[in-house]
Amino acid sequence: MTTKPNFLYVMVDQHRADWLGCYGHPVVKTPNIDELAAKGTRFDEFHVATPVCMPNRASFMTGRMPSLHGLRYNGCTLSKRANTFVDVLKASGYATASIGKSHLQPMTAMEARHPESGLNGPIKEAWKDDLENYGYEEPKCYIESERFDFPTPYYGFDHIDMVTAHGDKAGGHYKQWFKETYPDWQALHDPANQLPHNYTCPQAYRTPIPEDGYPSAYIRDRAKEYLTSRATVDQPFYAFVSFPDPHHPFNPPGKYWDMYDPDDFDLPTRYEDHKNPPPPLVNARQYYEETGGQQTPQHAFMTSDREVQEAMALTAGMITMIDDAIGEIIQTLKDSGQYENTVIIFNADHGDYLGDFNMLMKGPWILRSLNRVPMIWSDPSDRTQKATSALASTIDISATILERAGVDPYFGIQGKSFLPCIKGASKHRKNLLIEYNDGFPRGGFDVSARVRSIVKKDWQLSVYKGEKWGELYDLKSDPLQTHNLWDSPAHATTKSALFEELAQLLIEQMDESPQSNRLA
Repeated sequence: MTTKPNFLYVMVDQHRADWLGCYGHPVVKTPNIDELAAKGTRFDEFHVATPVCMPNRASFMTGRMPSLHGLRYNGCTLSKRANTFVDVLKASGYATASIGKSHLQPMTAMEARHPESGLNGPIKEAWKDDLENYGYEEPKCYIESERFDFPTPYYGFDHIDMVTAHGDKAGGHYKQWFKETYPDWQALHDPANQLPHNYTCPQAYRTPIPEDGYPSAYIRDRAKEYLTSRATVDQPFYAFVSFPDPHHPFNPPGKYWDMYDPDDFDLPTRYEDHKNPPPPLVNARQYYEETGGQQTPQHAFMTSDREVQEAMALTAGMITMIDDAIGEIIQTLKDSGQYENTVIIFNADHGDYLGDFNMLMKGPWILRSLNRVPMIWSDPSDRTQKATSALASTIDISATILERAGVDPYFGIQGKSFLPCIKGASKHRKNLLIEYNDGFPRGGFDVSARVRSIVKKDWQLSVYKGEKWGELYDLKSDPLQTHNLWDSPAHATTKSALFEELAQLLIEQMDESPQSNRLA
């Protein structure tokens, strides 16, 4: 049998670090993820490269920042030219599978959204298009009942079971399966047939779809099938299992809908708790007082304490459903005899305000609740409980997996393996760069927001392009980020030093690949 380890990587969508039992949440029930942490290393200061779905997933896959890999904000595509760490695993002999949400391409029929530049030349973009379609098949190829097979390798994956979008009406292979499995699928998808409830929170929707028909259950079952199929194969595997929840809409099915009582949840902070609220928070407050609700389903927004509590209760239901699914998936590993040779990793692509200052979802105001995500690494070489406060980033995951697999990465990767932290080292990075690039103006910004943040153990500095204001927080004395010290004379020296460190990090953002073949 092979001596190389298998990898099971579980990713969830829009899940802040502190919403797990093992990270100290007092209400949400996550016994299976907690058990994973009890037999592995929990990272308490793990941060994204960018707090946005698609660009951070591309950073995860490439080990490079968005400014290098080119998928800068949602709606872009990771070029076919980009190598990924999954390509490396496949080239070194691994079987590779992606089950669930991939989100490296828009997978939508919407036309590209271009800025009003006034340019009308014969060539529109600085980059040439990839020479062939690569993942643009959604939605037309999922219309037919016959399963659509992706051309492979797809970013290094040779097995694809695609789930697109969010909520109970997800697309891709899931939707094809759903239509085949439920003859009344149209009625189940009709908003007029949602089950009765008394929630008023925007995007709270009580789906009539049964638990076993919900996307998380589909992903659970496809993952179990794949792992079972590998049990008798003498080849290591890397299985990426990606749940679209607990991302909005807030629609856990069946028993998970009312598993939690909104009254059991407390807001971490309210708008009034911020001593000097920055412009995006002021703008959200103004919109809430004048209009209420959301500008669009994708906009971060402010709402009442009660509606935040409702969103929390429903989010907790989605998280517990995922936790139950993870329990079944890990049991499948054990039943098939693969647990003792499988590294199991749990992570999220970014966080959510989820009540911070009465805010929900994510946006261009950069808080720890968006940037700090769970990371748990359970390794068969040592399944003992550890916790580390070492600073680490999404871009470091690829280098770590490759080192554990005994394979060198490609030239140009920016990630640094945190495997020493798994083995007991207490430090990894002295600081982290976090990028944020918006695709259009929102949140009170006149132009698309461009933000660069530096995070250290005790400090966070965020610089907003073109703005006279910025943010500086003392994370040691003010972990909830209630007092912006940007204009504090007493902190001018700290601010200056952080600016210098940020400048050094930005200077590093040059693509080193391809290598030069010249000596001088």
